[in-house]
Amino acid sequence: MATKKWSAGVTRHSNALDLEKGVFRTGNPEKVARSLERSAANSRRKKGTAYQSAMSMLNFYINRAGRNLPASKKKVLEKAKEILREDHAKKSGTRAKKRATHKKMK
Repeated sequence: MATKKWSAGVTRHSNALDLEKGVFRTGNPEKVARSLERSAANSRRKKGTAYQSAMSMLNFYINRAGRNLPASKKKVLEKAKEILREDHAKKSGTRAKKRATHKKMK
């Protein structure tokens, strides 16, 4: 049976990364970041760098979940993004930029 949502199919069968099972279910941002780094580094089908592929898949997951993503899960995934940025900065010899968070205007 086909998946109900196209994004679920992309997450499971991405042409860029072979994701470890349950990577986004863990509550540990370090494990999420490391898993995505490993998947991206081992992939031969990625179009960009391993960092770009890992960050892209993480952003894709966050964006597709949208409002249905619980705040606690989003916090874990945003922290995983910070870890990926820091690791990339260490490897490339640049400083990691802290992203500004946008607050809703009242």
